[in-house]
Amino acid sequence: MNAVAYAKVNLALAIYPRSADGFHPLRGIFQSVSLHDDVAVMPASHDAIIVTNGEAPEDESNLAWKAVQAVRRSARVTAPVALEMHKRIPAGAGLGGGSADAAAALGLMAERFGLDDEAQAELAESLGADVPFSLIGGTQLVEGRGERLSELDPLAGFALGIIVPPFALSTPAVFAEWDRLDGPTGEVIEDRYLPPILRGGLPIRNDLLPAALSLDPRIGDWRSEIAARWGTAVAMTGSGSALFGFFGTLEEAEGAVRSIDVPLRAAEAVALVGRGWERVDG
Repeated sequence: MNAVAYAKVNLALAIYPRSADGFHPLRGIFQSVSLHDDVAVMPASHDAIIVTNGEAPEDESNLAWKAVQAVRRSARVTAPVALEMHKRIPAGAGLGGGSADAAAALGLMAERFGLDDEAQAELAESLGADVPFSLIGGTQLVEGRGERLSELDPLAGFALGIIVPPFALSTPAVFAEWDRLDGPTGEVIEDRYLPPILRGGLPIRNDLLPAALSLDPRIGDWRSEIAARWGTAVAMTGSGSALFGFFGTLEEAEGAVRSIDVPLRAAEAVALVGRGWERVDG
């Protein structure tokens, strides 16, 4: 059983002070994009985790493997499984690659062992903040710890250029810095830089950007350089380090991405997609 696991971009991300449960509530617009990992789960003679072309643990700390185990516990089965992942989504970039892989593995295993949508949603919430979104994907208003999803009208009429600088950021470290800075608010992108469909709605800002800038000033240098080359505003997704800009067409985004001719972890022009993962073997 094979699937593609799509990356996500936080078009808007508002963060609120830590609640009694120790987590930061959030509210934002999450969007699935065409950058993806390949995930496969197969019957095997013994459990195995195989990762190619990227950084992901090949042990029980792998979030996708935790999804496999969660489904087996829920379905009360012990059959050995081989999990294979071919990585394209960089780690430590705010693109949700680990959560995407976990959602795809969860979905494939749930199909195999007959878990319904409600059971899948409960398992996704138990695995991590971005996994509930990645299980469904598309365009969603995401709230709470990431478990409250409200489907929005699909976005259209634009593409994104994504640049991942040659360094990663730690999500826990960025949140800790946000706390230390007393919860700053990110700058709002002006409507003139936004696709028409995003104008006049939820403010397009990322409240984690000030913390990322404080923690690693290179983010600011990269944003300024990319914005100068592209002639537009450049935003950050999640806790970074991935940066993105809006373009009218995929071809325009491809040209913009090619213009960044320095060493990078990734440079992608991406289209918007309407789901978080997709089975590809029929």
